[in-house]
Amino acid sequence: MMFSRPLLGTDTDKVKLTWFEYIWYSCILQGWYNFGCSFRNWADLMGNNYQGYGILPKDDDLEWCIDYFWESLEDDIYPKHFLEELLQMSNDVKTGKVEIIPMDEVMDRVKNLVGDMIDDVNLNEELNEDDA
Repeated sequence: MMFSRPLLGTDTDKVKLTWFEYIWYSCILQGWYNFGCSFRNWADLMGNNYQGYGILPKDDDLEWCIDYFWESLEDDIYPKHFLEELLQMSNDVKTGKVEIIPMDEVMDRVKNLVGDMIDDVNLNEELNEDDA
């Protein structure tokens, strides 16, 4: 289970939000949505229903559930200008104004740039383990 919440009112092709849209979607509906997330996390904690909260098999599900609960209490109400900047960036990607570089290509570039350094670090770690 990945913990993420949508930003309500930003699933549009518009770049500017009216004040009514901002107050209704980003303040009122987002606030109630956040309250629902907090209540679900609290209910899972109180009902010992926190299986599946951990990401890795060795993670403690209870600890992750507690972290998610405290995170759900955070206020995810963002300023209007910040949301409009996000909408503008999204629109720039959709219209092709901004070039998108695939992650595989980025990782290949990183490996080409630091590949030798990574091999040296791994060799040093192996040498330190042999000395111990």
